[in-house]
This record gives sequence, structure tokens and C-alpha cells, in this order.
Amino acid sequence: MSELTPAQRRDLRARAHHLSPVASVASNGLSPAVLAEIERALQAHELIKVRVYGTERDERDALMKELCTALGAAPVQHIGNILIVWRERREEERAAAAPAAKTGRAARPSTAKSAAGFAAAARRAALTQAAQAKNRKTRGAPGGRYKPAAPSTRKK
Repeated sequence: MSELTPAQRRDLRARAHHLSPVASVASNGLSPAVLAEIERALQAHELIKVRVYGTERDERDALMKELCTALGAAPVQHIGNILIVWRERREEERAAAAPAAKTGRAARPSTAKSAAGFAAAARRAALTQAAQAKNRKTRGAPGGRYKPAAPSTRKK
């Protein structure tokens, strides 16, 4: 469990203000499944909120200490039923995940669309092109819908 300076704690509290709880601890306490979910959330986000149900303040304090020692995290704040916990991402998990993700292709974000999305985009593009072509034809035709703007009589 790492210790934070008051300035670090203040900054983390401000960053956590808008976050929603990512895990809930109920009457079963810190089960292995809950600990695993909190571990994944800490690795992904570093700063998380955990909601605790049905316990008294002293029990929540003990739960916060147990949680932080089990995961190697630092307690940021305990306010009401919400616990805010911070832990820096672990590098060995990042390094282990990188070789497993390698395939024969270059690493880039996926740009694939579903077939339905691709078809919808193609229909929109075709309709837009047809509308533009129709507008070009009607603008030049005599008696068409296009009327040029009247010159302004306003003094400058």
C-alpha cells in the first residue's frame, strides 16, 4: 500500500469527482470475484470508485484498508458509501499483453464497419450525390426552382 502526499490526494479527489463506481461490495464482502474486478479496473483506469452497501463506517474503514493492502493500492478518500482508490498501472501486465496481441498485421485501430453500417453509409452517399446532381440541373433550367437573390438596396 503506497502513501500519497496531501497534494496528490487533493488532485486525485478532484479527478475522481466525476467518476461513477465501477464495483460494488455488498453483504458477501470482498469476494475473490470482486477483488478480481477491482484489480482489472485499477489496471485499466488507475483511479476508481467502489460503492459499499450495508456496512457501518468502521467496517467501511476496515474494508478500505483490506482492499488497499490486497491490491497494493493507495486510499484516496472514503466519503459515505463510496471508497476512492488509486494505483499506478503495473508495467509487467502491459508488457505481457503486448506480445500476445501481435498478429501478422500492423498495430492500428480497427476501422472495420458492419455490413449494415457500410450499406447505410453507401445509401446516404448515393442520395447526397443524386440530390446535388438534381440541384445542378434545376438551377440552370429556365423556370426552375432556383431564383437568384435580389440585389441589396441597403446603403453601406
